[in-house]
Amino acid sequence: MSAYDVQRQGTIFNTVGLLHMLGQMLPDDIKPSLRNPLRKNINTKSELLADIAAALDRMPMAIQMTPHLVSLIDWTNPLNCPIFRQFVPLHSELLNEHPESRRDSLCEKSDEVLHGLVHRYKNKALFLATSACAIYCPFCTRAAMVGSGAIEKEPTRPDVERWNKIFEHLASNDAIHDVVLSGGDVYTLPASRFEHLLSRLLESPHIKRVRIGSRGLCAAPSRILDPTDRWTATLLKYTASARQMGKELCLHTHFNHAREMNDTTREAARFLYQAGVTVRNQAVVLRGINDTVEDQSDLIHALADIHIPPYYVYQCDMTPGIEHLRTPLSTIIKLEKAVQGITSGFYIPKYVVDLPGGGGKRPVSTYTTYDESTGVSTWQAPGLGGEKGEITYTYHDPLPPSLSEELDMFPMFRKRKPIKR
Repeated sequence: MSAYDVQRQGTIFNTVGLLHMLGQMLPDDIKPSLRNPLRKNINTKSELLADIAAALDRMPMAIQMTPHLVSLIDWTNPLNCPIFRQFVPLHSELLNEHPESRRDSLCEKSDEVLHGLVHRYKNKALFLATSACAIYCPFCTRAAMVGSGAIEKEPTRPDVERWNKIFEHLASNDAIHDVVLSGGDVYTLPASRFEHLLSRLLESPHIKRVRIGSRGLCAAPSRILDPTDRWTATLLKYTASARQMGKELCLHTHFNHAREMNDTTREAARFLYQAGVTVRNQAVVLRGINDTVEDQSDLIHALADIHIPPYYVYQCDMTPGIEHLRTPLSTIIKLEKAVQGITSGFYIPKYVVDLPGGGGKRPVSTYTTYDESTGVSTWQAPGLGGEKGEITYTYHDPLPPSLSEELDMFPMFRKRKPIKR
């Protein structure tokens, strides 16, 4: 059995499995949360389990956690552990939904030319190869692909026939130079399917860059180090092949906090670095998890130590179910200013907002207007060209908890009574 098979076999796939694991791992007495006052009444394991169970009944995103991820949690102090806070929701911290949140907040469907191929920019395309991931992040902008049983799913299956239609479209459009391979996560694919994707993409002479979006290095880094698993060998093979062709193949991973790295992570990252694989990191600012200057600085330095340049740090998308994790735009603007100069400039990430409505990524300091009192910012995206380049896009800060309580919970997904404290 491969290292990745071991991870898959031990993965928690549902709420029953999560609650069973938590019952075994949580201490009897729970230390208070230092960064979330809404959790102040949780003192015992039974109180915490009840709070989690109530949240799981409402969250739109499915549960999936690998044994590796579980092993990183500080079980002596879960409410102050950034990994626990990312992946285990509590009812006492949930907020009702912002009225401007949308199931497809980035409007990827409107730019989808084929099922699983988003073509928003003239020379770039997003290839959603699969909807499966090794772990499911509650703040995922594509929760609709693999959401909980309470929502209607829109899966994107790793179907070769569907892929072939996408390859044909890409091959016939010589304006496309850059393809992002995402989903889902191609880290979940067998090596043979992964090789099929890379070989077909790189054979198109006009495709110069292929970026692989994957959280595999965070979720199950042992796969990278397993000599019996051909996935990594395939990555190395096509990295070398791409360079010989004058092209670029790179891996964009996803760490949100320095605590997500352990010795196995560092060894896997070192292996990729020594093998010549370009790896960059993308992160999301999450309230109470990595929204301080110290958090961001620790993450930047931890990534630099394993030769992974931070690429993007995103403002949290306006997706249903994650209002408790969103921060005001003012927070990410302050973070961007504060981290300048803490290390070499090429290790300082770009802090961006992926604009609701399909405006694409914009540096956080390039807003047109921002009123902190109302929480409304406006933006332009001239690089899109045409009509989309003329549109004014709007991002909304999270509502104050007192106002949030007056709104329905997750109206984009289902009808539920609003949360009452």
